[in-house]
Amino acid sequence: MTTTHEHPTAPATGRPPVVDLATWQAARDELLVREKAHTREGDALAAARRRLPMVEVDGDVEVVGAQGPVPFLDLFEGRDELLVYQHMWHDGAPHQGQCEGCTVTAWQQKDAVYLQARGVSFAILTTGRWGEVKPYLDFMGYTQPWYSVRDVAPPIGGDMGRLTCFLRDGDRAYLTYSTTGRGTEVAGPSFALLDLTPYGRGEAWQESPEGWPEGNGPCWYWRTDADGEATWGPTGRPVPQWTRPGAGPVETLGRHGDHH
Repeated sequence: MTTTHEHPTAPATGRPPVVDLATWQAARDELLVREKAHTREGDALAAARRRLPMVEVDGDVEVVGAQGPVPFLDLFEGRDELLVYQHMWHDGAPHQGQCEGCTVTAWQQKDAVYLQARGVSFAILTTGRWGEVKPYLDFMGYTQPWYSVRDVAPPIGGDMGRLTCFLRDGDRAYLTYSTTGRGTEVAGPSFALLDLTPYGRGEAWQESPEGWPEGNGPCWYWRTDADGEATWGPTGRPVPQWTRPGAGPVETLGRHGDHH
């Protein structure tokens, strides 16, 4: 015999209340109304995004990649659209001292096959010198096309930590969209997936019921020492780096300002 609960039971600390399936389904259906409204608003925003004006950029400006200097237009790889992630860079920092958030984003964009199937090329740009960037890519095991945009003017160079879109019309290129901050979260599906779970991202800013585990800031995907203690700050080391050859958990971590 199956026991059901007509009313929520007192939950254990940090747990949702326990109810029967029908009660859960009613609550889920109520939330679904809001989720559908959120989806429709997102569709409306995407439609407005497609209607933004655009700005011509210098398609002939040289960027430096694995094959040496190439014109920016080459990044389109013959396609009409280009999506780039502009990766922050700390000159002279050891591999583990590079931007934590950018590393998380780049790691989750290792394969652009579905973008390419839709006619969109993908690349990562950074202001680091190619001589420093190349060893970092080897250390991380990245396979995306990376390019140094050192001394290149915005919007191709300049401020990093952004997702930016370009459109090509023959031999001319145009900026169509750019976003930064939490706007770049779309490139990190782990964030959206964690938002589906009871405890979410485990970050200090998120609103959670009383008794839920306390968040400690956006640092759960970094480690700073052999004990796994994580903090937001200059010693943060992205989790994937711990799996790279020669990057054992007992190594001393470098800071943004440290040099090789």
